[in-house]
Amino acid sequence: MKGYRRYFLNKFGWFAITFVFAFVLNFILPRLMPGDPVAAIVARQAQGISNPTGVQAIYQQYTELFGTDRPMIEQFFIYVRNVLRGDFGFSFSQYPRTVADVIAASIWWTLMLQLPAILVGWTIGNILGALAAYLRGGFDRVLMPSALFISSFPAFGMAVILLVIFAVNLKWLPTSGGYGYNLIPSMTPTFLWSVFVHYQLPFWSIVLIAIGGQAIGMRSMSIYELNADYVKFSRFMGIKDGRIVAYVFRNAMLPQVTGLALALGTMVGGALIAEIVFSYPGLGTTLLNGVMGQDYPLISASTLIITVMVLVATFVLEILYGVIDPRIKATQSD
Repeated sequence: MKGYRRYFLNKFGWFAITFVFAFVLNFILPRLMPGDPVAAIVARQAQGISNPTGVQAIYQQYTELFGTDRPMIEQFFIYVRNVLRGDFGFSFSQYPRTVADVIAASIWWTLMLQLPAILVGWTIGNILGALAAYLRGGFDRVLMPSALFISSFPAFGMAVILLVIFAVNLKWLPTSGGYGYNLIPSMTPTFLWSVFVHYQLPFWSIVLIAIGGQAIGMRSMSIYELNADYVKFSRFMGIKDGRIVAYVFRNAMLPQVTGLALALGTMVGGALIAEIVFSYPGLGTTLLNGVMGQDYPLISASTLIITVMVLVATFVLEILYGVIDPRIKATQSD
């Protein structure tokens, strides 16, 4: 137990150090972008005003409101204080909406798209990879080339292929959006069916890419484990094949669990391609709009969410490894 506590504190220390550096970069990098986002807001607000003094007064008002007239170091400490209170300020590109309101309106779309797609792709891919390694023969000869072919597609390539085939040519599914543009979000059967239909293309574009990569990884690790010395020794001792296979696939799953944790941690950033291609109303599209509109608060909040998700997923993975991997347990005991 003492060894595990030391292992936990060591991982937590590196987690905290990484978070601090990521937090600082998360604040600084968006503010190094060229241009003046406040000027864009003033241009929208001052339409029809021909008096330069009035425009200057509006500009001064917004620079004070957003704090862009203050030194960078002062802006940083104000940002830290606000983040600790859960206040990310106003969105520059969608003013007067707050950043929290913008993110809350889009993050659920991303989670409902990415989380099931990642889990389904990971599960199917690992099952197919394990079967290919264990059964071999014709199943493996068909699966392996298919998995390599599918995994070689970039994310936007798979999305465009599905879009052209099922939306443009066959016209089975809509081309863009999260629901029909003539509908108002509600819990009616018509709206829910529209959401389901619009969900299919972005969902399967993510799942198909995940299946190929996971199947290849699981097949390789399973073949390696099946040829390990402990498998040969177990069979020599007369242990049932089913029990041996259970240990084999448990060991082969460790790298796959790593891939799952990192995929879950980066699901918000990974949503960008699918959401752009299909104009899906998730956080990826919101982040892109924030970059295009030089929306510092929105960019910082979105990237902070991605950073925290990646760090938490990695930290939880390291802790779980210390529990489920016998080799790490032995090291802790020593």
